[in-house]
Formats: sequence, C-alpha cells, structure tokens
Amino acid sequence: METGLRGKIALVCAASHGLGKACAMGLAAEGVKVAMCARHMDTLEAAAAEVAAATGSEVFAVEADLSRRADIERLVQQTVDHFGGLDILVTNTGGPKAGLFMSLTDSDWRDALDLVLMSVVTLCREAVPHMKRRGGGRIINVTSISARQPIAGLVLSNVLRPAISGLSKTLSNELARDGILVNCVAPGYTRTARVVELAEVTARREGIPVEAVEQRTVQNIPLGRMAEPSEFADYVVFLASDRASYITGTSTTVDGGYVKSTL
Repeated sequence: METGLRGKIALVCAASHGLGKACAMGLAAEGVKVAMCARHMDTLEAAAAEVAAATGSEVFAVEADLSRRADIERLVQQTVDHFGGLDILVTNTGGPKAGLFMSLTDSDWRDALDLVLMSVVTLCREAVPHMKRRGGGRIINVTSISARQPIAGLVLSNVLRPAISGLSKTLSNELARDGILVNCVAPGYTRTARVVELAEVTARREGIPVEAVEQRTVQNIPLGRMAEPSEFADYVVFLASDRASYITGTSTTVDGGYVKSTL
C-alpha cells in the first residue's frame, strides 16, 4: 500500500525503546526522515543506529527531557534545522508514577503534569508553525487505555491521559483548515519495559508473583495476548500516511479488545 510518506520529516519522542522506538522504525521503513529523542544519549544513539541500519532512512538523535520546556524548544528547532522542516509529530512520554491517590504528593502531581500533559502542549505549540509553513502535517499523540478506562493504581495516568484527548480534539478543530490532522492512539497492554514495571508494582502491592499479574492481565484481553510494539506502530504509521487524509480528532485504542466501552 502506497503511504505517501517517503521524504517526509518526523519527530518521534521517547524513542530509545518501546513504543517510541517502534514508531520511529515503522516511519523510517516508509522512507521518512526521523528525529528521535530521549533523555539518555547512549541508549538513544544505539536505537537510532539500529533504525538507520534496518531501514536505510536518515535518522537524527537528539537528547531531550520532555518535562523541560527549554529542552522541547531546542528539540523541535534542532529537528527543523537538521532536516529543513517538520511534517509529523509523534508525542510520547514515559508513564507517570504509579500509586494510589492517597500515596501521591503534590510534587508527584506537578511532575506528572509537566511530563505527561505540558510536554504535549509545548511540543504542539512548537511544531505547529513549522507544519503550517509546509502546508499541513500530522500530530499523533500517544496516550493510554487509561484515557478510556481507568486503571487501578494509576491515578495520575487516569487523570492526565484524558486531558491529552481533550487537547487533541480541540486542536483537530482549530488546525483542520491548516491541513494539520490531530489524533490520539491509546496503547493497551504491550510488551514494553513500562508494562513490566507496572506489573512489578502491582505484584509488590498485592503480595503476589509478577507472573500472576501478567496472567490476570492477559485473561482480560479478548485476543489472549499482549501486543508487540510494532503492532502499535503500524497504526501510527497509517495515521501519518496519505491513507488517513480524512481522519482527525479521533482517539483509537490498540488494545486487543481490552477496553470494554462501546464509545
């Protein structure tokens, strides 16, 4: 299927591993020039080299902490300076601290707000002018199934991920006439380091083995397994492509049927 992506320029956040790396790989495989960012340059450079070697596309690694406004401003500008523009933004961050409501401090809430929500606000604010200059673009915000169905022990995610959905819907209306399409993709349980970490937190809280937590999770997924990161990335690539030219303002789960709501 022709995607129309060859030669486009993308910025993929938190791309040294997991979902971000898979998205970078998927876009690069379609001929996209990809800027990848993460907080730790050693693992980021290794991931960027892997993506470049596997796809033959040009890859640019930029160290950045998405909880810091100055880092985001520098990240977007360096991407534009290096490639000459920006067409696709994939916002993605590590998940906020796990915990029940009464266990979390004001500092935990502020840190989560900066990392999860304000990072997306700032990334979009910085990226949109560059997309307008190129006649359009794609913003794809990675959220979580917690935006649709609260997850026990993840109150910070349950509050802030839906906020990103609200932001995205608003931006999709404001930016449609500029040719900028804005969508959310909510991953379900996927084999990433984050999912392993959350299983370990749950296991400690409940005093049960990690394997029991994973088994319980998989039992609630109709497809009977967790996703691979590449399966999530395939949908992100579709949304970035010409094939999704009439899709904006949506929030779609990639979860094997885990979320039980009909909307």
